[in-house]
Amino acid sequence: MDKSKLPDWFNGEVYTEGAEVTNRFGGDSCHLTAEELSMYDFIIGASNMYEMGMHHDTLVTDLRKGLDWFRKNNAEAYMILLD
Repeated sequence: MDKSKLPDWFNGEVYTEGAEVTNRFGGDSCHLTAEELSMYDFIIGASNMYEMGMHHDTLVTDLRKGLDWFRKNNAEAYMILLD
């Protein structure tokens, strides 16, 4: 796992291995690297917090940054899992 591939602002858990991830709505899946999986879990966690009413500026900013990072680093997985 190469932590340098994640942005400096990222403060989520950093995994050492990737995994197969399934879209929770459509059922399609794809394999993510350790870095992508770390960011994916961060995005899902931030989205859940937002949906629970935690609308802090930092949360919204970091969620957008995470989505942008994911879209740039693996557009195909982004379309399958997050679009």
